[in-house]
Amino acid sequence: MPFIALHPEVGRVDATQRDLGAGLDWSQVYKVSPRVALTCPECSWGVHAKHSPNRVRFFCHDGGRPPECSLANESWEHHMLKLVMASANRDAGMFAELEVAAQDGSWRADVMATSPDGTQRIAWEAQLSPITVEEIKARTDRYAAEGIAVCWVSPHKRPPVWMGAVPSIRVRVPDGDDESWLVDDGLGSFGSGSWFFQEADLAQFVKWVVRGQLRPCRSVTPNRDVTRIIGTEYRWFRRTLWWTSRQSAEAQNAWEEERIRRAEAARRREEAARQREVQRLERQAAARARREAGLATPAGQLAQQRRRELQKLKDAQEVEQRAAARRLQAQRDEERARHRAELQEKRAREFALAQEREAEREAARQELERRAQTTAEAWWGRLSRSQVKELFTAVFDAAWQQDGIRVRIPEGGGVAASFAYGVPVHASHRLYGIVRPCPELLALSPQLAYHQVFARNAKEVQALEAGGLRTSRLTHFHLADHEQIALC
Repeated sequence: MPFIALHPEVGRVDATQRDLGAGLDWSQVYKVSPRVALTCPECSWGVHAKHSPNRVRFFCHDGGRPPECSLANESWEHHMLKLVMASANRDAGMFAELEVAAQDGSWRADVMATSPDGTQRIAWEAQLSPITVEEIKARTDRYAAEGIAVCWVSPHKRPPVWMGAVPSIRVRVPDGDDESWLVDDGLGSFGSGSWFFQEADLAQFVKWVVRGQLRPCRSVTPNRDVTRIIGTEYRWFRRTLWWTSRQSAEAQNAWEEERIRRAEAARRREEAARQREVQRLERQAAARARREAGLATPAGQLAQQRRRELQKLKDAQEVEQRAAARRLQAQRDEERARHRAELQEKRAREFALAQEREAEREAARQELERRAQTTAEAWWGRLSRSQVKELFTAVFDAAWQQDGIRVRIPEGGGVAASFAYGVPVHASHRLYGIVRPCPELLALSPQLAYHQVFARNAKEVQALEAGGLRTSRLTHFHLADHEQIALC
């Protein structure tokens, strides 16, 4: 779908221009009868005027066209990029033509932009097919040989291999009709000793270029590797050539001059240090030669012999000092070892004594528990099974009648050593009281003074008080003192 065609009367016509570039109206070639004999400038095959659903005007080959026609084989994206570049150059005040070829056929520009006075020409190349760096540099050189500036444009998502090797940019293809083409790569700015990627609308970028506000600038070697955030990752890119402003180019030149100046200053410092080292070595060699010359005389030999004797004496003294230091260290090590042995022995004795005392305390505790268990068994053994049941029934009834609560013996409950081997009873989740603690074991449970205590009768109350129980909440139930009951 080329944008240009050859008219039999006016010659070249351009569908991207309002007057087709030849003073014609679109209606004079579109669906007219008889049909205008338009041909393709590339393959000379017949073409006819047509437009897309978005009202983009172009020329379409008639059926049976030659398969090798490059204009017909270009993609829709390729054609749209050329259309956008041509429109941007025209908006910037340039005269833009599509598919302009050299007279000798050495080049053909997708869009050739020419200034109104004819002094400036810029070729805009939409490069979608793969090409090597050597090939694209050779094509750039052919343009330069005729005084034509060039900018290579790629719409691919990944930077091509030639990106930054020649004056070039990479553009982001818009997702919708209301979005614009955006320069995503190739435009940069320099600051703080490094280059940074910049983005701009393609139309604005074209204006900056044709007005001379942007120019190609070659990055110096230390600044060619540039980082960029892609998604959430930092990635490295190498760019040898940027489109940038005069200020950025001058900033890089100033930075490079300063870098060279500092490198030269560092080189001079290193050279001066090397010279000083050479001079020092020369002085040492001269001093060594003078010493050797002096030693060759009788006086020098005598002095040398004396120095040897003094050195031997000094070496002997050092040997003796080291031996004395070793003996002193051995004594100190022996004293420390003896001290550690005595300390370990003392700790062992103390540990054995502590173990012995702990064993005695444990034996005493077990004997006390055994006696307390025997005393408690004797205390509760004085009651028959029916008497025990009678006592707990009285406790449960009294709690319900006096306090309106239900009491119980917890599951797995019974006599508790912590309450003088009485039986704790609970109301809900709290301790209600202690039933019939043993009088002889009250000294082991002083906390009974803070709890409700229940006994069968007044005699048991007297026994508990005689055993040392002091509490205002001591209750008995006047239960019969049967013959088998004997107070402890």
